[in-house]
Amino acid sequence: MTRAKLYGIPNCDKVKKARAWLADGGYAIDFYDFKKNGIDHATIMEWLRDVSWEILLNRKGTTWRALSDARKAAVTDAESAVALMLEMPSIIKRPVLVLGSPDHTVVDFSDALYQSLFKKSI
Repeated sequence: MTRAKLYGIPNCDKVKKARAWLADGGYAIDFYDFKKNGIDHATIMEWLRDVSWEILLNRKGTTWRALSDARKAAVTDAESAVALMLEMPSIIKRPVLVLGSPDHTVVDFSDALYQSLFKKSI
């Protein structure tokens, strides 16, 4: 079986759906709560090998909307986005699934996406 780790916040609706989908499918996945445990620079940089900072940064959530316009305008590249994600992990789009060997990072959840991912990885 492919190794996998799911990163997110337990009370996030999409994280709940992803965890339920995985449990219903019998997939034993490690879960990492980055709101409770924080997230480190190296992990975010690993994710950015597969997804752009524009995808990883959740500009639709309440954390982003609560920022001042000046703070939002200051996020112009990967470096500034990563700094904000380290400061406020809740601004990371969720869930983040790291799947396989070598690792492959996928952001977000949908039934169709996970079906395609796990069909390929088994």
